[in-house]
Amino acid sequence: MTEKDRMTEERIFDAATEVFVDKGMDGARMQDIADHAGINKALLHYYYRTKDRLFNAVFENIAGKIFSKFAPVLDENLTIEEKIRFFFNEHISFLQRNPRLPLFILNEINRNPSRIRKLIRNIDVGKLWMTLAEQHREELKRYNITEESIPQLMTTIASISVFPFAARGIIQGIFDRMGISFDKYLEERKEYAAEFVIKALKKSA
Repeated sequence: MTEKDRMTEERIFDAATEVFVDKGMDGARMQDIADHAGINKALLHYYYRTKDRLFNAVFENIAGKIFSKFAPVLDENLTIEEKIRFFFNEHISFLQRNPRLPLFILNEINRNPSRIRKLIRNIDVGKLWMTLAEQHREELKRYNITEESIPQLMTTIASISVFPFAARGIIQGIFDRMGISFDKYLEERKEYAAEFVIKALKKSA
């Protein structure tokens, strides 16, 4: 692939990401993506023959970026409390920069559940748990966190972080009437959410 080809493919990929996140798989058209990339539709089909193939590449790239952001959660030098604080700070900051992603991902997961199952198959969940168990054996016991309770804890933490973005239209409307800055609320939530979860864990210990 020549440098020109790489630049063209990158421009297409960036344009496709914008269009898919904005309109979803069903609402996006290849012509929209070609126009956004500043190329003709024939050239778009040369690089990505079908909309489905292009969407899969975009969706997997987005998911990969999200997962890679949280690799430090497996850092053995961080305590559980530090990892919880890290997650909320990084995740909410990431969503502040990409506020449309939660609804996009939720919509596409509901539209095509098999896609997310395919992505999850690439993640060795058992290995993740074993790594955490080895790193935090005493902490897990102290907080009464078991392998059986991990799904509840993980989905609770994720939902606390994602919900303000998924329901932003309603929440921000209410806050505006109350004179509350939504952006200030998000900054404060990074600390509040972490403390909320940590206090709940300590209470169950």
